[in-house]
Amino acid sequence: MTTKPLEGIRVVDFGHLIAGPGAAAALAALGADVIKVEPPHGESGRGIGSYGKAIVAAYNRGKRSITLDLRSAAGADAARRLIASADVVLQNMRPGAMDRLGLGAADVRTLNPRVVYASVSGFGTTGVSRSRVGLDVTAQAESGMMSITGAADGDPQRVGFTAVDIATADLLAQAILAALFARERTGRGEHIQISLIEVAVHLQAACWAEYGTTGVEPRRCGNPQPTVAPGADVVQVKDGKVVISAYQDEHWRLLCTTIGRPELADDPRFSDNPQRVAHRDELRKILEAAIGDQTRDEVLARFNRQGIVAGNIRDYREIPGAPEVEELGIFVSVDSPDGVPIRLPRRPFRADGWSYGTESAPRCGQHIAEVLAEIGYPPDEVESMLSGAANGRRR
Repeated sequence: MTTKPLEGIRVVDFGHLIAGPGAAAALAALGADVIKVEPPHGESGRGIGSYGKAIVAAYNRGKRSITLDLRSAAGADAARRLIASADVVLQNMRPGAMDRLGLGAADVRTLNPRVVYASVSGFGTTGVSRSRVGLDVTAQAESGMMSITGAADGDPQRVGFTAVDIATADLLAQAILAALFARERTGRGEHIQISLIEVAVHLQAACWAEYGTTGVEPRRCGNPQPTVAPGADVVQVKDGKVVISAYQDEHWRLLCTTIGRPELADDPRFSDNPQRVAHRDELRKILEAAIGDQTRDEVLARFNRQGIVAGNIRDYREIPGAPEVEELGIFVSVDSPDGVPIRLPRRPFRADGWSYGTESAPRCGQHIAEVLAEIGYPPDEVESMLSGAANGRRR
C-alpha cells in the first residue's frame, strides 16, 4: 500500500487549541488534506506563550493553514467555497459562534449534503449549560475526575495533562471515520456532536460500574488502586521509584518468592487481597526493605523474568532514551512553526505500507495563496485576499 487511507479526503478545520485540532491532526496523519482556517491574528494557541506554541506544534502537524476574517463578506464567501469542496468540517468554537457566522451544521449541510460536520462543545448544545464555555479542567472538575485524583488527605487534583481534551480529539476522529464509512453507503453526511463533559464521564466508565454495583462512592487514595494490593503501589528503591502490581493471589505468591520472602504469602496480614489492602502501609515498608538497595533496572530485570508487573517511574528527560522507546521509534524530529526542530511523538499505531510523516505544523496563513487558487479564486482576488490577511496580522 503506497498511499494512506484518507488520501483524497479534504477536512476543513475551524478548531483551536486541542480538542478540535487534535481530531483533525489524527485525520491528517491518516492522509487527509486538512486545511486549518485561522483568524487573521492566528488561532488561540498562537498567542498564549510557550505552552500555546507547543499546542500548535503538537496538534497541527501536516495541515495547511489559511487565514480568513469570517465576519467579513469576503472571508465568509471563501469559507463557503472551501466547505463546498470538503468531506469533513470540524469546529470547536464558542457555543453558537458558527451559527452566527452562517457556518453552523444546518447551513453547511444545505451547502454540501455529503459533508460530515463535527462539533465539539464543553457541555453539549441543549439544556441549561449549552452556552457555557468549557475547558479540559472544568470537565475534569464537574465529571468527578478531580474528586478521585490526588492523595487521600489532599485537595482534589486535575490529571497532569489535558487528558479530556486529548481523549475528545481521538474519540471525535473515531466517530468521523465511522461517518465517512457510513457516507459510502448512504451518500449523506452526518452531524457529529461531542462534549468534554460526556468524554470525561465516559473515561471513568469502570468507576461508574463499580459505584453502580456496590453503592460505594470512589474516593481519592493517591497512587494505589483502592481495592487491590499491591496494585499501582509506588516503592522507593536505590535510584528512584518503581510501581508494582501483583494483586492476584498467584502473582502475590510469586512476588514473595522473587523478593526472598516466601513466608509473606501465608502471613495473616497479607494472605488474601482484602487483608493486603487493610495492611497496605506495612506491605509497602516490607517491599522497600526487600528491594530498596537495588536500582530500578535491577528490580525490573528481576521482576520481568518472573512475569511480575512493574515499571520505572521516569521523568521526561529519561523517556526518549529508554530502550523500548528508541526501538519503537516513538519520537520523530519535526520543525516547529518557528522553524526550530523539536522531538514529538508520532501517531501511536503502525500498519504495513503507511509511512510516518515528519511534517511540521504550518505557520499562520502559510498556504492561503495555494488553497484559494485551488477553490477557484483568480490571481487578482488571491492577491487582494493576501493583502487583507497581511493587514489583519499587522493589527
